[in-house]
Amino acid sequence: MNPTTETDPETSKPAGSAQGTDQRKKTRVIYVVYLIAALDITWMFLQFSVTPYLAKKLGFDTLWFGYLQTMVGVIQLLGGPMFGRFADLFGARLALSLACSSTVVFFLLLAVADHPAMLFIHKLPTVFMHVLPASQMVVADLSEPEKRAEALSKLGLCFGIGMIAGSTLGGLLITRYGETFTACVGAAGSLFSLILVLNFIPKSTKSQASTAQTQDKKKSVFSLGEIVRLMKYPGVTPTFLVKIISGLPSGIFQVMFSIIALEFFKLEPQQNGYLMAYFGVVQMLMQGLVIGRLTARFSDHALLLTSIGGSALVGLAQANMQNVFQFCIIVVPMMFSLSVFGVITDSMLTKSVPSSDTGTMMGLCASVQSLLRTIAPTVGGFLYVNYGISSIGSIEFIVNTCVFGYMLRRHLRRSTEHQD
Repeated sequence: MNPTTETDPETSKPAGSAQGTDQRKKTRVIYVVYLIAALDITWMFLQFSVTPYLAKKLGFDTLWFGYLQTMVGVIQLLGGPMFGRFADLFGARLALSLACSSTVVFFLLLAVADHPAMLFIHKLPTVFMHVLPASQMVVADLSEPEKRAEALSKLGLCFGIGMIAGSTLGGLLITRYGETFTACVGAAGSLFSLILVLNFIPKSTKSQASTAQTQDKKKSVFSLGEIVRLMKYPGVTPTFLVKIISGLPSGIFQVMFSIIALEFFKLEPQQNGYLMAYFGVVQMLMQGLVIGRLTARFSDHALLLTSIGGSALVGLAQANMQNVFQFCIIVVPMMFSLSVFGVITDSMLTKSVPSSDTGTMMGLCASVQSLLRTIAPTVGGFLYVNYGISSIGSIEFIVNTCVFGYMLRRHLRRSTEHQD
């Protein structure tokens, strides 16, 4: 043996070879997680194609549909931090298994929903349906900090693929076979995702040091003290506030879009599926071709400012749109702003905390989205019914303009202080 070759003390193999094998294993796990995430988004958009039309059949109006969406937001708001902490304590395989199993139950309940109350009951399993945050945790654990934004952006690419597949498939299946059969397809697909988790995801994706650090902590799935501790890390609380305040107006539009498509654009299920597929294509282009290059060239702060400014302009355009063709043009800058905003804020937050807490942080990020979905349906329903679709865009313009101005002023002030 070459005397200058370093060896791994545990395997007696060259250290470079052991590191290469370990890296290949990590890469394989990440690719499997991408597949699981893409499948989960496919089944979720399949469900998005079912719920509004089934709700209409069962006599729901716009406000009651908003209450249904609010219920989901409340449930996931409570479940997000617990699920994230559960993933940190018990590992990726168990967390993803719980999430996929809950999705199977969710679709089975949707398949037998024949009464308004059943539409509310079938939402209960969403308390554990956090496949995407669990996937983000795994990617954050297995990727290098400097490449984390790019790795997380590829999950957004998976989101786009799932959006296209789920929306198109959902529209076609509902048109030809009805809501019940479509829900059964979602249940079968979620079961396949569970099989992938059990066969390819390791018990834990954290380093040995992170695992030991987690084991030293009190094993409580829900710990308010842990949440408070994470919020005290530098930069975490301000980023969370920006994520909530700037994300609320766009969250209102996203939650209300199924109603907007049905009533304002007057789209049929299959047409709505094609429109959602168009969303997915645009998001795939953004995540696959744009965001990775931007994160390599520009700072997180610059990209965050750009996304917020873009959201303000998108809100102004939404306030003045009149038809679906105009909306298809607006979709391009809208998906760019949303994609950059989501990836950059998640990347900034996971980099701000120890690797042993990435699951909890991803759970908290999911809770931000759940909080927005809790508030957005009620606010959105009220605005849409009383003031029309233009009011939603106007609020997005005003809020994001204010946030952009505040952040720009704060950045300029800091730059001046550093120069002094």
